Amino acid sequence: MIIQVLVLVFGLVLLVKGADWLVDGASVLAKKNNVSDLAIGLTIVAFGTSAPELVVNSIASAGGSPDIVFGNVIGSNNFNLFIILGIAGLIVPLSVQSSTVWKEIPFSLFAAIVLLVLANNLFSDNAASLSWVDGIILLALFTIFLYYVFTQLKSDPSADSVPQKDYSNKKIWGFILFGLAGLVIGGKLVVDNAVAMAQSLGVSEKIIGLTIIAAGTSLPELATSVVASLRKNNDIAIGNIIGSNIFNIFLILGVSSLISPLEYKIDFNTDIYILLGGTAFLFIAMFTGKRKSLDRWEASILLLTYLAYTVYLISKEI
Repeated sequence: MIIQVLVLVFGLVLLVKGADWLVDGASVLAKKNNVSDLAIGLTIVAFGTSAPELVVNSIASAGGSPDIVFGNVIGSNNFNLFIILGIAGLIVPLSVQSSTVWKEIPFSLFAAIVLLVLANNLFSDNAASLSWVDGIILLALFTIFLYYVFTQLKSDPSADSVPQKDYSNKKIWGFILFGLAGLVIGGKLVVDNAVAMAQSLGVSEKIIGLTIIAAGTSLPELATSVVASLRKNNDIAIGNIIGSNIFNIFLILGVSSLISPLEYKIDFNTDIYILLGGTAFLFIAMFTGKRKSLDRWEASILLLTYLAYTVYLISKEI
């Protein structure tokens, strides 16, 4: 047990340092290529911080553990939304661009609705599941999202409000690649050891997926968004979370269901409703208090909601 704790701590250190390098490299890359931090946050950073979910879910899908697949994605998205944006918003109020309010946040809400419809097979009499056809639909929607982001790269030039370091291209990509490696390796070490400790206590796969694995694979997003928030890179802080949530549903569940059809337990619907409610709250928060900003009191509501949600999950297991 002591060795598992030490390895878990080492994984956390890798996650934090990897996030530091990734934000450094991605921010400078954005400025040097005259594209916005938001676009970089929605692509390179979001994909990099979603890599642990992709690795864990691919293994779980191939191994026939659909509860871990769904629990990881839904749990990670809720952790991203409530905990990470909550913490980042407490550090500094997160001001966002108009495109985030009217496009990215609604797209994230749409992704959760699509998952609810497809997983429950609302338009067919088949048992609740994600088939390979559903996987193709999810990946097609992911392609549309990527097309939108890359159109933003051309039409949304970078602002010069935040001073940036000047790195060579070799150093920039070194930071990004080593940062991604630290995130993936650190995330796997954290998850593997956390799961091993949880299983020794007899916790169900669903709860492991929704809590320990979800939190573990979301640590890269947490580290990245907190570091970005401290550096006042609000577009990377929030773009990373919105982008990761969209990646998780469209890309990761799409790939997972292509590897193997995934049986879906309707108990997960409650967790998707929490995700839908949280995303809708984030959209409404853009019009309350300071406009186009997640204020500290709104971030506090997100954190308190997740605390109540966690108590609810634990109470169901007792």
